Parts: sequence; C-alpha cells; structure tokens
Amino acid sequence: MGAIEIRVTGRVQGVGFRAWAASRARAFRLTGWVRNAEDGSVEIHAEGPDDSLERFLGALREGSPYSSVDGVVSRRVDARGYRGFDIAY
Repeated sequence: MGAIEIRVTGRVQGVGFRAWAASRARAFRLTGWVRNAEDGSVEIHAEGPDDSLERFLGALREGSPYSSVDGVVSRRVDARGYRGFDIAY
C-alpha cells in the first residue's frame, strides 16, 4: 500500500475533471479525495496498491475527454487510511 499527493495543471477546472478523476480512482480501487485548488489546478490524495497508483497517474496524464492536462506532479506521502474516494469542495 502506498499514498501519493498529486497536482494536475492545465484546463482541469469546469470540465468535469474531478468527477472523472474520482471515477478512475474508484475503478482502480483507490481511496482518498480530489478537489479544485485556488490556482486553477486540481489536487488529489490517493491511496492503494502501488501498481494501481501508477495506472491512475497514467490516466491523469491522458486526462478526461474535455480536459487538457499540461502537467502531473506527484510525491509519496504517508497513508491516512481513507475508506472511499470523495470529491472535496
């Protein structure tokens, strides 16, 4: 089990990116949250098996149908034990 914090930049707000990211995270059986940041990026905390986290990062780099991802930056963090994957506001 691992945990990562992720920042996604580009056209990722106002295009359904958070809902799409949450759906992908759940499909990979990850827990955590996704939220919009004040600077126009999207922040994500994801926890789960390392292979699922890597696949999730790959999906984020591709982006949702209406987004345009410029960058994905991640860093390892301690797991917090989330039970689901939520969209935070």
